[in-house]
Amino acid sequence: MKLFYYIIPFFLCFVHTAQGEENDTTNLRQVELDEVIIQSFKQRRDLRLEPLSASSVTGTAIENRNITGIKEFSSFIPNLFMPDYGSKLTSPVYIRGIGSKINAPSVGLYVDGIPYFEKSAFDFDFSDIERIEVLRGPQGTLYGRNTMGGIINVYTKSPLRYQGLNGWISNGNYGYRDYALSYYKSIGEKFGYALSGNYNRNDGYFTNLHTGQKADPQKSGSGRIRLEWKPRETLSFGLVSTFDYSNQGGYPYAVCDSATHKPGEVDYDAYSSYKRTLSTTGFTMEYRGKGYSLNSQTAFQYLSDHQGIDQDFSPKSIYFAKQEQKQKMVSEEFNIKSTTDSRYKWLFGAFGFWQGIDNTVIVDYLSAGYSSRKLYDTPTYGIAFYHQSTIDDLLTKGLSLSLGIRYDYERASTDYCSFQDKDEESKEVDSFYSKLKFSQVTPKASLRYLFPSSGMLYATVSKGYKTGGFNTSFEREEDRTFRPESSWNYEIGAKHPFLDNRLSAEIALFWIDWKNQQVSKSLPISQKGSMLNNAGRSESKGVEVSLQGNPVNGLMLQVNYGFTHATFKEYTDTKKTGDETIEIDYSGHYLPLVPSHTFAVGADYSIPKPCSHIDRVTISTNYAGTGRIHWKEDNRVSQSYYGQLNGKLSVTKGFVTFAIWAKNITNTNYTAFYFETGGKGLAQKGRPFTIGGNIQLSF
Repeated sequence: MKLFYYIIPFFLCFVHTAQGEENDTTNLRQVELDEVIIQSFKQRRDLRLEPLSASSVTGTAIENRNITGIKEFSSFIPNLFMPDYGSKLTSPVYIRGIGSKINAPSVGLYVDGIPYFEKSAFDFDFSDIERIEVLRGPQGTLYGRNTMGGIINVYTKSPLRYQGLNGWISNGNYGYRDYALSYYKSIGEKFGYALSGNYNRNDGYFTNLHTGQKADPQKSGSGRIRLEWKPRETLSFGLVSTFDYSNQGGYPYAVCDSATHKPGEVDYDAYSSYKRTLSTTGFTMEYRGKGYSLNSQTAFQYLSDHQGIDQDFSPKSIYFAKQEQKQKMVSEEFNIKSTTDSRYKWLFGAFGFWQGIDNTVIVDYLSAGYSSRKLYDTPTYGIAFYHQSTIDDLLTKGLSLSLGIRYDYERASTDYCSFQDKDEESKEVDSFYSKLKFSQVTPKASLRYLFPSSGMLYATVSKGYKTGGFNTSFEREEDRTFRPESSWNYEIGAKHPFLDNRLSAEIALFWIDWKNQQVSKSLPISQKGSMLNNAGRSESKGVEVSLQGNPVNGLMLQVNYGFTHATFKEYTDTKKTGDETIEIDYSGHYLPLVPSHTFAVGADYSIPKPCSHIDRVTISTNYAGTGRIHWKEDNRVSQSYYGQLNGKLSVTKGFVTFAIWAKNITNTNYTAFYFETGGKGLAQKGRPFTIGGNIQLSF
C-alpha cells in the first residue's frame, strides 16, 4: 500500500507538465477502431477510459478468426492462458500468473451478467457472441469471489439490436462438424426475442493404440432463448435461458520419454469420458430514474456431470476412477448508481448466493477386486456489500480519483463419508462434518488522468482475495481444508491514440504480491485427483502491450504481447520417500502453468466489390505464441515457446458467405499439458493442423 503514496505525487507532477504541453493541441479527428457498446451495469463508461488493463473483442473479430470456444479465444489476450487438455471438466484460467487448476477458479466468468462459479462450466461453444471483455487484475471490489486474477465478460447478441435469420454449416478434417441456427425478431421498439441453437462434433484427434479407436471424440449441443422488454423508456426487463449438453471422450494422455519428456502414443485399456449437462437462466431488471439507475440480476445455474477415467493410463486393468457431480447455484445482485454528469459519481451494490455441490468419487481397484467410495455434500452461501466513488477533475481538470471497498462474508460446510466395497459388502471407513467461515474487506484505489486532446494515464492499487475451502481428496487430517489466499496488486498504465486516431496503443506494468497461494498437489495414483495446500508467499510482475490500427480503409491490425515473471518467494513442501519424509524448498522457482510470454498478431483485410459477382472478400490471418511454461513446482520439465499460425478466407455474395479456414497451419508440435503420477510422466499433445470450410446464410 505504501507504493500508492509515491504514485500520487508522481501523478500531480506529470499532470502539471502534461497540461502545459496539451493546451495548444488541436482536436484530432475521431476514427473509431471498434464499435463501443456499454453493456455491463458495473462499468460506468467505455473500457478504453477505465483505469484498468482490459481487452475487448467484437463478435466480428471472433468470427473472422474462426474462434469457436473460450480456450481458443484465450490465445489472443495478453497474459491470459487457458490450456486445452483433458476435457471440459479441466478448464483452469490464468491471468498474470493467478489461477487455479482444481477447485474454485481464480478468474471470474460472467455470461450476460450471470456468474459461472464452476470451472467445469467455463468451456462452452461460442454462438451468437456480440462481445467479450477481459479485465486483468483483481476485480473483487465490484465482482467479489473468484475474481482475484481478473474477469471475463461474455455478451450474446440482443434481439433489439440484431434482426433476421442466420444459418451456419462448417465441416473440416478429423470429422469436424459445426451447425448453428438463430432467429432474432423485434415486435415494435419495446419487445424482442431470440432463439438459437448449435451442434458441434469431431471424431477426435488422438488414437488409442490399445483400442484402435480415437481417444477424444466429442459431441455437444446447446440452445438459447433471450427475451427483452422495454415497457417504458426508463424501465427494461431481460431473460436469458441456456441449455448445454456435451459428451466427449477425454484425457488422451500418453507416457513420456524419461529423457526428453516428450509424449509417446496414447495406450490404455479403458475408454475415458466426460459428460455434462448445464442449464443457466438469468433475469434482469433495470430502472432509470432522475440522476440514478437501479439494476437487479437474478441467476440460477444447474450442472450435472459424470467423469470416467483410466487412472493408471496403461494397457493393464489396475485403477478406474468415476466422479459424479451435481451443482446448483442461485445468486441475486442489486445495484444503484448515479447517472448525472456531475464531478462526483457513486455506485452501491449488494450480492448474495447459495451454492450446493454433491460429489461422489469411486475408485475401482480392478486388480485387487474392491472399490472405494467418497461422498461429499458441500453447501456454501455468502453475502457481500460494496461501494465505489469517483471524483472527476480533482485538483486539476482531467484528474480523477476512484475509491472502492467491498465486504464479503462466506460460510461453507461439508458432510463427508467414505466406504470400502468388497464382495458385495460395504464398510464405512471415515466420516466427518465440518464448517468454515470467511470474511474479508477488499479495497481499491485508482488515479486517472485524461489528456485534453485524447489518451489517458492511470495507476491502481487493489487487494485480491480468494476464500479457502475443503479438499475432496487428501492424505492427512490436516489436509482436509486449505486457507484463503490474498494479494496486493499495483499497476500503472497508459492508453493513447496516434496517427489521427488510426492507431490505438495501451501499455500496463504490474506487480502482484500475494500470501498463502493455493497450490495444487497431485495425490498417489491409488487416489482420485489432486488437493490444494498453501504456499507461504508468491509474486508476479510483468508488462502488457496492445496495439490496434486501421492504417488504410478495410485493413485492421492487432498486436498483443504479455510478459509474466511469476515465482514462489517462500514455499516449502514435503515428499515421502519410503518411510522417510523430506522437505523440498521451491522458493525462487517459477509458478507452474504460467506462460512467461504470450504474443498474438493478426490482420483482417476486407475488400468490398472486388468484381461484379462478389460483394466482399475478407482475408484474416493471425499468429499466437505461448511459452515458456513450467509444468511443476520443481521446474524440471517445461514447454518452450511455440506458435501457431491460423487463417481464414471469406467470400460474400448477397445473403451467402463461403469461407475456408485452417488452424495450426505449420502443424506445430507442442505439449498441451504434463503431469506425473505413479512414478511416470504423462502428457497430452497439442491439436494438429486442421482445415475446413463454412457456409453462412443471413436473411
